[in-house]
Amino acid sequence: MDTQTAIKDIQIPVEGMTCAACSQTIERRLKKAPGISLISVNLTTEMANVSYDPQQIRLSEIKQLITKLGFTPLELRTGPITDEDQNKKQLEIKHMKQKLWVSIVFSLPLLYVAMGPMLSWLRWPVPAFMAPMQFPLVYVLVQIALVIPIVIAGKKFYQVGFKNIWHLSPNMDSLIAIGTSSALLYSLFSAWQITTGDFTAVNHLYFETAGVIITLILLGKTLETISKGKTSEAIKKLIGLAPKFATVVQNGQEIQLPVEEIEVGDVLLVRPGEKIAVDGVVVEGYSSVDESMLTGESMPVEKEVGAKLIGASLNKTGLLHYKAEKVGDETALAQIIKLVEQAQGTKAPIARLADIISGYFVPIVIGIALLASIAWAISGQDLVFSLKIFIAILVIACPCALGLATPTAIMVGTGRGAELGILVKGGEALETAHKIQTVIFDKTGTLTKGTPEVTDWILYNDHNEMETLKFAASAEYGSEHPLGEAIVRAAESKAVVLSKTHHFSAVPGRGISAEIDGKQILIGNQKFLLENQVDESFALEDFNHIATQGKTPMYLSIDGKLAALIGAADVLKETSKAAIEHLHKMGIQTVMITGDHKATAEAIARSVGIDQVLAEVLPADKANAVKSFQSLGQCVAMVGDGINDAPALVQADVGIAIGSGTDVAIESADIVLMKSDLMDVVKAISLSRKTITNIKQNLFWAFFYNIIGIPVAAGFLYLFGGPLLNPIFAAAAMSFSSVSVVTNALRLKTLKI
Repeated sequence: MDTQTAIKDIQIPVEGMTCAACSQTIERRLKKAPGISLISVNLTTEMANVSYDPQQIRLSEIKQLITKLGFTPLELRTGPITDEDQNKKQLEIKHMKQKLWVSIVFSLPLLYVAMGPMLSWLRWPVPAFMAPMQFPLVYVLVQIALVIPIVIAGKKFYQVGFKNIWHLSPNMDSLIAIGTSSALLYSLFSAWQITTGDFTAVNHLYFETAGVIITLILLGKTLETISKGKTSEAIKKLIGLAPKFATVVQNGQEIQLPVEEIEVGDVLLVRPGEKIAVDGVVVEGYSSVDESMLTGESMPVEKEVGAKLIGASLNKTGLLHYKAEKVGDETALAQIIKLVEQAQGTKAPIARLADIISGYFVPIVIGIALLASIAWAISGQDLVFSLKIFIAILVIACPCALGLATPTAIMVGTGRGAELGILVKGGEALETAHKIQTVIFDKTGTLTKGTPEVTDWILYNDHNEMETLKFAASAEYGSEHPLGEAIVRAAESKAVVLSKTHHFSAVPGRGISAEIDGKQILIGNQKFLLENQVDESFALEDFNHIATQGKTPMYLSIDGKLAALIGAADVLKETSKAAIEHLHKMGIQTVMITGDHKATAEAIARSVGIDQVLAEVLPADKANAVKSFQSLGQCVAMVGDGINDAPALVQADVGIAIGSGTDVAIESADIVLMKSDLMDVVKAISLSRKTITNIKQNLFWAFFYNIIGIPVAAGFLYLFGGPLLNPIFAAAAMSFSSVSVVTNALRLKTLKI
C-alpha cells in the first residue's frame, strides 16, 4: 500500500492544557513518535491535529502518549461543534468563576489581617484576640485558616505546575506553584518557630502574598476561559444560517422536507422572503437573490433560468424553481464551516516569553537553592541556617513578578483597548498584532459603507435636477432594491416632495415604468430604454465614464426622452483613506480583497491608496489568499465584516472584524472594532506594539531583582563578613518586583494612541 494513501488526519480534543508550554510539550513528545508525520496542538480550541500512519502507530497509542504527559485526550470530534460542547465550556466557565469568588472572599480578609498591624497609622483595627505580639499563635492560625481555601481554589496551579516540572517542561503554572509555595513554605516555617516560643517569627508570615497572587492569577485564567468558550460560537451561528426545511416538488405536489433529506437532482421551490436550502441551478422563474451573507456583495443578484444558487442565501422578489446540485457537506455553506474549523484547529499558539524563560529559570533557581543550602550545611552551619538560605533564595527568586509580567500588561492593554472601542479577545491577539506586516481588507462594508449612494446625476434635454429627482424617487418609492432605495434617500436628503405613482410596472432584469403627474417615467438599464425606443446614444460617453469608475449607471426617461443618467456606488467610509495612509507610515502593506469585478475593485483601490487588489474572489479563496501571504513569511491581519470573511478572519494571524458586521464575523475575529472606524485598525496595532514593549520592560524588572538578589540570598556577602539576607527582606524585594511590574503595566491605562 502506498504510504501517502495510508496517512490519516484526526482531531483529538485535549483537556488540561493551560498555556503555550503545555501545547509545546505535547507537540515535542509526539513528534518523536514513529508514524506521526504532523502534529499541531491548538491551545485556544484545545485540539490536537495529528497526521499519522496507522500501520506504524495506533490511535490508542497516541492517546496513551498524551495521557503519560499528564493531559486527558477525549473522544474524537466527528462533526461540527454541538450544544454539548458549548454546555461543557459553560460549565468550565462556571467552575472557574466559583473558584475565583472563593479566592476573593478569603483573600480580602487575609490581606486585612496580615497588613492591619503594619498599617496602624491608617487605623486598621485588628481584633484584640488575634493581636500578633500578644496572641501570635491565634494570629498565625487565623491566616492559615484563611489561606487554605485559597490554595484549594488554586490547586490546579500546583497540580499542573509541579507535574510539568516533573516532566521537565515547566510552564506558567510552574512559576505560580513554585512562587506561592516558597511564600507558603517560609510562612509555615515561621509558624513552626512561633510554636517553639520564637514570637519574633510573627513578622515573617507571607500567607497573604501567596493568597493574593493566586487570586490575581485566577482572575486572569477566568477571563481566558471565558474567551476560549466563545471560539465555537462562530461555527454554531454559521450552522444556524441554513434553513431547517425546504419545499420539494414531487409529481406536481409541494412537500415540506427536512434539508437533510434533500437529494441531488430534487426540484425545489423557494418563495420571496425564504432562504434557499441547498446549492442548485434555476430551472424556472426569475428573481433577485441577496447573497451578501455569503459573498459579501451588497447588491442582490438577478437570477434567471440557468443561474447558480447558493444555499442559505435569501430570495428577495420572485418565485424560483431550482434543481439541487450540492447537498449536505458539499454545499458552499458547509465548506465555509469546514474552512473555519480547519483554520481554528491549525492556528499555532504563540510561545510566550515567560514560558520560554521559565523552562530554564525555574530549574536553575531550584538547583542554586539546593546547592547553596547543602554547601552551607557541609561548611558546618546548622539545619536552620541552611533552611533559611534555601528559602531566602526561593523567595528572592520567586517568579511571581515573572508570572505577572505578561498577563498583567495584557489585561491592562485589553482594558485600554475596550475603552477605545477596540475589543481584543485575549492576549494572543494582542501579542501577535505587533508583528503584522500585511493588512488585507474586505471591500464591501469594510472599506466602503456597504450600502449604495447616488454619486452622479447627469442631466439631458433641458431637465433640472430637482424635477428629475422627484420623478425618479417617486417611481422608486417603496422599492426594496438597494439602487432604488439610494435614489429615495437622495431625494429625502434634499427634501423633495414626492408625487403619487400610477400604472407602476416592473420588468425583471430591465427596470421600472410608471405614470407620475401625467408623464410616462422609465428607469432602468440600456436594454430597457432601447426596448422602449428611447434614444440614449448621445449619453454613451457619460455611461462608459461612470461604468469604468466601478459605479452602476441607470437611465431616467421622461415621456420617451432621456432626462438623466444616474450613477450609484457603494462609497468609501470617511476614514478609509486616512487609515491606509497611517498603515503605510507604520511600514505595513495593504491589500484589498473582494468578490466585485476587477474594474470596480481597482477604482476603489486607486481612490483609497491600496497597494494590491485581489478581485473576483470567491469565499473559499479569501482564506487561501491569506495563506498565500503567510507562505511568504508575512504576519497577516484580515479585516472584514461578512460571513464570507469568517474563514479568512480565522486563518489570518490576527482577524479584525468591523463591529457593524455580522455576528459570525465578529465571533470569528480576534479583534472587534466596535465603532466600525478603520482608524481603529491603526490604533489596535499601535496598542499591541506598546503593550509588547511594556511586557519586555516588565520581564526586565522581574529578573533585575532575581539577578541581584540571588547571590546575596545564597550568602555571598556573608562569606566576606557582610550581612546574611533575612528572608523578610528577600520577600520585600520579591514583593517590590511584583509591584514594579504591576505599576509599569498600569501605565497602559493612560496610553494615548
